[in-house]
Amino acid sequence: MTGVPAPDPRTADVGRLVVRCPDRPGIVAALSGLMADAGANIVDSQQHSSDPAGGTFTLRLEFVLADLAARRAELEARLEALTGEFQLTWRLTLAADRPRVAVFVSKTDHVLQELLYRVGSGDLRADIAVVVSNHPDLEPVARAHGVPFHHVPVTPDTKAEAEARALELVGDVDLVVLARYMQIVSADFCARFPERLINIHHSFLPAFVGANPYQAAADRGVKLIGATAHYVTAELDAGPIIEQEVARIDHRATVEDMRRVGRYVERQVLAQAVTWHVEDRVIVDGAKTIVFA
Repeated sequence: MTGVPAPDPRTADVGRLVVRCPDRPGIVAALSGLMADAGANIVDSQQHSSDPAGGTFTLRLEFVLADLAARRAELEARLEALTGEFQLTWRLTLAADRPRVAVFVSKTDHVLQELLYRVGSGDLRADIAVVVSNHPDLEPVARAHGVPFHHVPVTPDTKAEAEARALELVGDVDLVVLARYMQIVSADFCARFPERLINIHHSFLPAFVGANPYQAAADRGVKLIGATAHYVTAELDAGPIIEQEVARIDHRATVEDMRRVGRYVERQVLAQAVTWHVEDRVIVDGAKTIVFA
């Protein structure tokens, strides 16, 4: 993507470690000692226990280690040595790495524009590798930012073939974002990107699922509307929620008023969820998420 900020030297030796394991005494001490022995300086640490007596312990560390890229294998070997003792599942990432993101859109551009702006400004440390759409309308938006755009029409009769073509075009990416993509993706599509497929739903879930939530909200006379960013699962609009926000309205608001207000909320909610994801701040915990914001 053109216009991507130059690498930030401040992230060159910054690593992130996310750990999950059964809760028990000594986990923090063991991991802190491991980092100290390796010469790493922990600069941020957040943790959560679902239950100190037999629950699940989750930890996110940010640390600085000189020559981290060269020493990554050494650090991973040290972590592997603890895996059996503490039943750890873990992932280690480098803050300097930029995840590759595919964005799926239909006709509305507001959330795509927000993501493109944040990448270009350096607020979102990722690269938008491709934009795929079932309509041609947003090609000028993608092309203006140097992002490849692919129009893949979808009809009820060609849905399976269109989805297969879209997946072929997307290729190997780290994250897929449905940025107001008004198509239901298949269970096979979801399985291709487990915990790496984020949708923005223009409703404060679990209220008003489906395709026209603003009309449903108007019919019920609600006084708050909102948006929900969530991981996509095979069950429609039921995946683990990452971020939500609301805006107040009153009896004078028309459906179009709600859509206009909602666009601002949707932009903020989706961009925040994507940012947290690429910074390794979101951990899926069954039907819920832990977000170390």
